[in-house]
Amino acid sequence: MMLRKACVVSTMFLFACGESEVLDGAELETVNQEIVDNLLAAGYPDSEIEVGDDGVVIVGGDAVVTLAASREMIGLDGHDDHHGDTQFRQYRTTNLVAPDVAVICVDGSAYTGTLGAALDKAIANYTSLNLSFDMVRTNGSDAGCDAEIVMTAKGGAGGSSGFPEGGLPYHTVNVGKSTANYGLAVATHVITHELGHCIGFRHTDYYNRAISCGTGGNEGDAGVGAIHIPGTPTDAVLNGSVMNSCFNQGSTGQWTPGDLTALNTLY
Repeated sequence: MMLRKACVVSTMFLFACGESEVLDGAELETVNQEIVDNLLAAGYPDSEIEVGDDGVVIVGGDAVVTLAASREMIGLDGHDDHHGDTQFRQYRTTNLVAPDVAVICVDGSAYTGTLGAALDKAIANYTSLNLSFDMVRTNGSDAGCDAEIVMTAKGGAGGSSGFPEGGLPYHTVNVGKSTANYGLAVATHVITHELGHCIGFRHTDYYNRAISCGTGGNEGDAGVGAIHIPGTPTDAVLNGSVMNSCFNQGSTGQWTPGDLTALNTLY
């Protein structure tokens, strides 16, 4: 696949994230080409892989994929000095948070008003379930964190995040400031959804984004790209999951029975 530059935008979404490491143009293109090649090898179709104007690789419309995460997806050791050696591992659609991560701190210092209240409710969606980890809101870094997610607020409505790497949740969630205009419930839904990607969830309607977005196709499977979580529905429906690809004005920000089964099965 040749690298495509694209600004990923839909009616209610503006997705944008930045790489933590600053690379020059040639280096960035080389890194992104490897990420794209790894995603193709993992079973994602060409049509679901985008390279944003800011040089970030995105799959499925809102999930940022770093070089390390893409290597883990195809079983590479995930280190910059790897030589192509693979490790035996149970292959999953995304990586998961390791059992020894007990406290995930969520830096919400950038959020006030509706977004601030929505972040509190989104965190409560997780902490109320007695999972293997707790999420704790902080204002900046905290010494008691096993992992940290930093919340940012840039752009229009919608959000973006990424998949876990090396047993840690993805480190950044961006929710556009305009998301607050849709109300507390929708903002809670968007934040909860993006935090779900950070701990390893794919879109519930990955096989047909038109179910929640109105348009779109299959994000990719190829036998390894999407592992069904036991006890959850195999068919997605509109508003049937917080993890559907797209939100709408009626999104509630509340877990559905299938969501709860998925969370309790994995964590």
